[in-house]
Amino acid sequence: MGTKTVDETGVKTDERKTDEATEAAASTEAAEATEASEAAEKAGTDTPDGTDTPDDTDTPEDADVTGKTDGTEAGPTGVGQGAGAVVSAGLGIVSLTGSWVGTVASARESLMGQLQTSSSSDVGTLIEKGYGNAWQATAMWGGIFALVALIVGVVVLARPAFGAPGRPQAPWIKSVAWAGVALGVIGLLLAVLKYTDVLLGLPATG
Repeated sequence: MGTKTVDETGVKTDERKTDEATEAAASTEAAEATEASEAAEKAGTDTPDGTDTPDDTDTPEDADVTGKTDGTEAGPTGVGQGAGAVVSAGLGIVSLTGSWVGTVASARESLMGQLQTSSSSDVGTLIEKGYGNAWQATAMWGGIFALVALIVGVVVLARPAFGAPGRPQAPWIKSVAWAGVALGVIGLLLAVLKYTDVLLGLPATG
């Protein structure tokens, strides 16, 4: 009977130890879970401080890049200079080939000459009033177009000197502007020669 009691006591002792070990493990797991939740809560509260970093908001480098981009877009694009160069070349061509303004002015001078003369007028007067004045009107309007083409071309070529430094003028703009200047000079020279009757003067009547 004593042996049985010892065995029962020993069994009971082992069961108590097992229960105590289980309770200790459970309490340890509960403590770890509590610590983990507290750590997660602390990490969640610290997250806004981590998001508000200077790198994510306003940085001097980003500001500089934005400023440079805005400055580039706001700077001169050369569109006006290109348009001026094309206008100069076009006016130079018109001064050489003629315009409807010059044609109308020539016809008007010819009509006025016919009204101012009569059948009794001499041949020299008829030629001068009927043709000379008309040709001079054509030459004058050609010279006006040539002068405007010359002025516009020179302004386009001189524009970079008064604009933003460090922005060279496009090569095609220079080429077209120089063409306008050259055509303007040629047209102005021919207009002066024709107006003064040095070139293609009136025929002699004597």
